[in-house]
Amino acid sequence: MGVICTCGVLVQNPQNPNDEAVSNNNNVRFVGQTGTVRGNLFYMADVCVTRLATSSLSLRFEENVTTPPGPNNFTFTATSITSVVCNQEGQNCSITVTGTGTVSGQSGTFAFEAVFRDMVGQAQVDNVQSFVITGFFNQTGAAPIDQGSIIAQGCQEL
Repeated sequence: MGVICTCGVLVQNPQNPNDEAVSNNNNVRFVGQTGTVRGNLFYMADVCVTRLATSSLSLRFEENVTTPPGPNNFTFTATSITSVVCNQEGQNCSITVTGTGTVSGQSGTFAFEAVFRDMVGQAQVDNVQSFVITGFFNQTGAAPIDQGSIIAQGCQEL
């Protein structure tokens, strides 16, 4: 048996755990561009406060354009996860992950903060409350993803 995670999050496609969770048709902002860009967000995460060095997190954005690839397409990959904070919100759980990572097509590293919300109940949908890549990208609001895409660890009542 593995070590129990006291605070963390698993984000994946609930029908295929080896695939990304998807939120379609979202408006996002890019630093240095006027207005918003519409596209699809793809999330993967396996983060635990007791194993930060081996945790992983990624975000992929595909712009909605008639002739792909869109000029704003990118993949963000966390290279260092420095903090994971779990907050119980009634029956739901909010997990904030911070650190640094790289963006495809860009040089250097970028700080990030992602907030995932595991919603309880059949009628609920999970959501990525926010995802900000400092100096590059802002998700601009909650992105709904299929129920079961976000699995919080550490907020369960004992």
